[in-house]
Amino acid sequence: MVYVHVPFCKGFCIYCDFYSELCPDTSALERFGAELCAEAHRRGDEIADSSSVPTLYFGGGTPSLLPLPVLADIVSALGGGSWEEFTVEVNPEDIVSRGPAYVEGLRALGVNRISMGVQSLSDGILSWMGRRHDAGRARRALQLLRDGGIGNLSVDVIFGVPGMSLPMLQETIGELLRWRPEHLSCYQLSIEEGSALAGKVRSGECVEAPEEECRAQYDWLCSRLREEGYSHYEISNWALPGRESRHNSAYWRRVPYVGLGPGAHSLRIFPDGRQVRSWNSERLSGWTPEGETLTPEEIREETLLLGLRTAEGLPDGRRIPESEWFIADSLIAGML
Repeated sequence: MVYVHVPFCKGFCIYCDFYSELCPDTSALERFGAELCAEAHRRGDEIADSSSVPTLYFGGGTPSLLPLPVLADIVSALGGGSWEEFTVEVNPEDIVSRGPAYVEGLRALGVNRISMGVQSLSDGILSWMGRRHDAGRARRALQLLRDGGIGNLSVDVIFGVPGMSLPMLQETIGELLRWRPEHLSCYQLSIEEGSALAGKVRSGECVEAPEEECRAQYDWLCSRLREEGYSHYEISNWALPGRESRHNSAYWRRVPYVGLGPGAHSLRIFPDGRQVRSWNSERLSGWTPEGETLTPEEIREETLLLGLRTAEGLPDGRRIPESEWFIADSLIAGML
């Protein structure tokens, strides 16, 4: 189970505080790819130890900014395209600008799942968020992915946005459902301390959507997606039967994983029971890992909080009813 962090973006969304850098030129992307390959070779034993869940996930940032040859080199360094679930996060604009050949190239590398950040099909909301695409380009990207044979498609949506009414959200979801994505991730907008949005809220330039409005939108999502046959298997994630994200589900069960790239995290569990959490420094070259051995209390707390995010709950049967997930999401996020 391997996660690869690609920290490049062509611009920064108003709500994001993840580590990211403006996309450099092709030669810099090639050097970045070479460093990822070197890290994969150095950490081969860890990768082998995490193979009980054979998934590979390229996240970001915006992984779809990587040229296909660079992506191919990284996949080769990780052992090729034999992953049972191989996900790449993409921006709709990159799919449209690169066209069918890019989608074909992803499939040739073994990619069998795409996660695309649509966020909304309202041009006004997308512009406010600072997204590169508009609604028309998102629709075109959906068409290209389906025409290109992508049969496992996850779409991201954000709700609880200032100025986004319930009918606007309903229109976005209604249209997306006509594409019948296998998976939907619907996140409430959050104010992250390092984001541009946090600054706007502090200055009074932006006012958060009222909690009762966010709750109404979340309740509607739960009801509508249930009616459409989607399983609500985690607080913010819905899937058609059998299309739950294997990779993310393993995180919530605390399966060992390896995170490659700047800012990526890892979890290693040793035969003697020791559990070590490590993280890479946030810089574009020469990133180095730091780590700590988790205490029994930290392991217990993390197991509890992650388990209660899911419909499956904890091994002893404890779980939070779907009707209370909206409240639980805020509480759990504040404790992690």
